[in-house]
Amino acid sequence: MSKKSRSASLAEEHTTDAIRQRIESSNHHGYLGDFVLGAVDGTVTTFAIVAGAAGAGLSSGIAVVLGLANVLADGFSMAVSNFLKSRADQQTVQRFREIEEMHIDEIPEGEREEIRQIFANKGFDGPVLDQIVSVITRDRKRWVDTMLTEEWGLQLVTPSPVRAALTTFAAFLLAGMVPLLPMFTSAWLAASQMFMASALLTAATFFLIGVVRGRFTNRQPLLVGVETLLIGGTAAGLAFAVGFWLRGVALG
Repeated sequence: MSKKSRSASLAEEHTTDAIRQRIESSNHHGYLGDFVLGAVDGTVTTFAIVAGAAGAGLSSGIAVVLGLANVLADGFSMAVSNFLKSRADQQTVQRFREIEEMHIDEIPEGEREEIRQIFANKGFDGPVLDQIVSVITRDRKRWVDTMLTEEWGLQLVTPSPVRAALTTFAAFLLAGMVPLLPMFTSAWLAASQMFMASALLTAATFFLIGVVRGRFTNRQPLLVGVETLLIGGTAAGLAFAVGFWLRGVALG
């Protein structure tokens, strides 16, 4: 992108309406991270099973059974973990909110002094600092919110535990099924062909996940796609190597 084009793009991003929309959107939790996490983990773990089964010389039927068990059990486990984490984040914010509410009730002048020192450390002083303290402490919710973010470093906007869990599970399920699809074609494809088809589909899935992540995080989509592909491919290669190494045990 040329300097002129970049300047024009930045100007568009900093119009009054664009700035307002960006600030308003920051007050809502996005679930892209939950989706990417579930999709990557689902693809990696399921293809690891397929690769391990191929390395050990196991049948496609065994790979399907183990893969489906992984998609459902591991996907549900991951969703529950994300649910509990999101719920814990909400409870943490609520606990510190109650603490600050109590402090304002019992030692309001001490809490005002905390606001004063917080913004004094940001370089404000004199009448401007007095006005900032007055404006913030005039509104109880604004006062508490400021203490939560400035004193405790908490994010006021936390994800919905249910939505976070469902997003993770859906992504895990959808992406995790991709490596298994060729395993259902045993009537038409040889074992080596099924494994190759699974590997290609999995690689494409890794790459697409990375591209989507790159677009939403304003990074180079192709670069992030390749990065995700390499990370997932490494995990799959390790699984195949372990399966091949333990081939004798599995068939014995």
